[in-house]
Amino acid sequence: MPKTKIAVLRGGPSPEYEVSLKTGAHILSLLRSWEGRYEPVDIFISKGGEWHRDGIVCEPYQALGDADVAWNALHGHYGEDGRVQRVLDNLKIPYTGSDMHASARAYDKEVAKLAYKNAGLLMPRHVLFTPETFSAEKLIYVVRNYLHPVIVKPASAGSSVGVRLAHGLLELKEAIKNAFTHSKKVLVEEFVRGREATCGIVENMRGEKTYALIPSGNTTSEENKKITEISKKVHEALGLKHYSSSDFIITPKGKIYILETDSLPVFHEDSRLHDSLLSTGIKPRDFVEHCVKLALAK
Repeated sequence: MPKTKIAVLRGGPSPEYEVSLKTGAHILSLLRSWEGRYEPVDIFISKGGEWHRDGIVCEPYQALGDADVAWNALHGHYGEDGRVQRVLDNLKIPYTGSDMHASARAYDKEVAKLAYKNAGLLMPRHVLFTPETFSAEKLIYVVRNYLHPVIVKPASAGSSVGVRLAHGLLELKEAIKNAFTHSKKVLVEEFVRGREATCGIVENMRGEKTYALIPSGNTTSEENKKITEISKKVHEALGLKHYSSSDFIITPKGKIYILETDSLPVFHEDSRLHDSLLSTGIKPRDFVEHCVKLALAK
């Protein structure tokens, strides 16, 4: 039987370049552990957006021409906002993770919040800023109507990129200006205090269409049940594919707030996804093979 050739895309023109290299290296290592079954191909994308294969700069169609499937290990813009998915779709290369449209929905935090709202989920209150609506009046509105500190985050960026805690008018103004360097839209959210939790979803695992991994975090069994139910609902509401993860805050009174959803969670030996797989009794290399099969069955 010929080996399945899997192109692993990593790096990319994003502030999350380094963590993407780490995710990609982990995927390559896990694929190589299946001796004789897979032939992983390391596709490096530079910070400038140049594709490389075997150390040679080439066009995407040259890098991917003989691949049976691609593993998208890119994080942040280009890898998670639908752009690289468009490239793969145009080349008719099946790939792991969500399609172009679902990726873009999850990556745009404002759009994702609309999906959360339509699904009836609890989330922090927020105000949207754009360069056109960035005014003294709107800043004063936030100061007067939100308890401080508040969270300021780019609406379209990685989960930790450009995020700041702001106290008062001056910090708020500077935090929004900084966030605009990462995104054309900025969210200002109420700061919800509580315990953090993350829950991963894997499709078609153990007989379930959307299978929830054991959440990571200091949570009770009852909280885990609620978090897994919400995570499944979010995965479906955003139209995500293969796998995803969602982040939550649990307040001292037991309310569970959805914060955001990652269509391509970070995945290496120190990641939450890796730990959750092990906690749930799933070997990481089995997860990788499972996702490859989902992509090939697309």
